[in-house]
Amino acid sequence: MAENFISFPKLGWTFYIDPTLVEFSLFGIDFSIKWYGLIIAIGFLLAMIYAFKRAKFFGIDPDRMIDVVLVSALFAFIGARLYYVVFYGGYDWSKPSEIFAIWDGGLAIYGGVIFAFGTALWMCPLRKVNTLAMFDIASLGFLIGQSVGRWGNFFNQEAFGTNTDLPWGMTGSIIQQGSHGMGYNADLPVHPTFLYESLWCLLGFILLHILSKKFYKFKGELFALYIIWYGAGRFWIEGLRTDSLLIGVSGIRVSQVVAALSVAAGILLLFTFRAYSRRLPKVLPVEGEGEVSLETVSSGEAEDLTEAIDTAEDPRPEAEETAETEAAPSEAEPAEDSDTMHAEEPKEKG
Repeated sequence: MAENFISFPKLGWTFYIDPTLVEFSLFGIDFSIKWYGLIIAIGFLLAMIYAFKRAKFFGIDPDRMIDVVLVSALFAFIGARLYYVVFYGGYDWSKPSEIFAIWDGGLAIYGGVIFAFGTALWMCPLRKVNTLAMFDIASLGFLIGQSVGRWGNFFNQEAFGTNTDLPWGMTGSIIQQGSHGMGYNADLPVHPTFLYESLWCLLGFILLHILSKKFYKFKGELFALYIIWYGAGRFWIEGLRTDSLLIGVSGIRVSQVVAALSVAAGILLLFTFRAYSRRLPKVLPVEGEGEVSLETVSSGEAEDLTEAIDTAEDPRPEAEETAETEAAPSEAEPAEDSDTMHAEEPKEKG
């Protein structure tokens, strides 16, 4: 029987689960696979599958999208870990192997989101992918990844909240190793805040998925709503957690401040993107290509096409003049009148 356990006393559930899924040795080197790392990988995989299935709906080339995603994902993991280490970890910076041991837990979603979208700002123009469309589909992917990934905290018995009498209050071998000075009574059940955030992200994904199918009006809309939705949920959930970073002795939680700023920024972006979309024409006439939809080009290409149309001479007067010239009778070839035609006809004999 495993040494570690997780229990929901009022529900009568007890699970004997160790944070390490399996350990093995290969060529004299010891390896271990942690539940945390496996869950994160599953969340990323599911997000990628969803993004590939819906890439064309957002006017994105899947091959170009994968380039953006892979580079952004790499920096997202680095950013998530660095954010955690800098603000929460207290690690020895002289030991890089411990700092980047993400399989032992410790990823801050804020760092991952900031680094991911920041990298995409660079990669999207480079790979000629519409930036706002990429942000929209990435927001849906993030909600999938976060909903699944939070269960890594369940296996590590971390990111839990204060004590609660609710039926789903949880405890566990690692949780019970805490002390009263950590903001909770280790002998009593605590809020499974990892579960709250997982369900919040799942609900957000369902709502934004439906919106994208039936009510999607402009690019950047889903991205802005994602920031608002996640920030609002995180502000509430963070108030229950016991491991929050505080600003000095003020008692103000850093994550709640960031969450509030996220909601404000999301609202501002929502109105900004909507106003921007209303200024863009739906289609642009391009010489030799007919009409090109702005929905299928990158942001940079759309701006170039718009500028080209604004500065180009209107070809319509010339076209109309040409049409009138072709339609008018030629001076060199006068049209035959009705008298001439009748004169050439043979007369009937009486």
